[in-house]
Amino acid sequence: FPAYNDGGTIASMVITALQALREVADDYEVVVVQNGSTDYTRDVLAELQKLYPRELRVINYPYALGYGGALRTGFAACTKDLIFYTDGDAQYDPRELLALFKALPVDVDMVNGYKIHRNDPIGRKIIGRLYHHAVRITFGLRLRDVDCDFRLIRRDVLDVIHLDSNTGIICVELMKRIQEAGFRIEQVPVHHYHRAFGVSQFFNFQRVARTLLDLAGLWYRLVLRGEARCTERTALVPRAAPAEVGAANGVSSESRR
Repeated sequence: FPAYNDGGTIASMVITALQALREVADDYEVVVVQNGSTDYTRDVLAELQKLYPRELRVINYPYALGYGGALRTGFAACTKDLIFYTDGDAQYDPRELLALFKALPVDVDMVNGYKIHRNDPIGRKIIGRLYHHAVRITFGLRLRDVDCDFRLIRRDVLDVIHLDSNTGIICVELMKRIQEAGFRIEQVPVHHYHRAFGVSQFFNFQRVARTLLDLAGLWYRLVLRGEARCTERTALVPRAAPAEVGAANGVSSESRR
């Protein structure tokens, strides 16, 4: 979890994630990147570390890295074969990572969630839909929901692609690079909830303007110059079916290559 001023929600996110992980694995960890919060997020995480010293690792930064910087730091810190991430603001339910896990047979490289219904104010919904369609078209992304930050990724995928972004456009960069590298993506529906604590860090004029400029630069690099197509997928060792995944689960495929 990247966490910025999520003191009111991060405890429930960590505890709920731990409960879900115990259902599918006996080797797991929760990593929280405390991203220069100015509220009491750091204090809450310190208490959680006392309760879960083995399962929880907290990476504290005194200054904000940016959303992309926090994600890249978290990815680099993860030590397990599967990496799940979502935001620390509790607009997604970590227990639904179980649905993503069930949709990850041995021939799928990542599972991307898509919102069943977006529970946000009408202004955010409108901007969100415009953003989704604009990014989907300009970057050629074959996704039902570009900005659903609820993803389960095999570690070897992140070993192949290289991420540069320090801002929120990292999600576009991530998905474009994964798609162009030829990894197989499964998509499953997940619930999205009203924000119960804090305020969005994205929806203000200055940040939207900065995002548009960053997206233009990313489009130039990944699409116009074809940088994303230069990412070569290495020859991965064929995977044996993990015991915890089991047989085919019947999830309908919306995979893209």
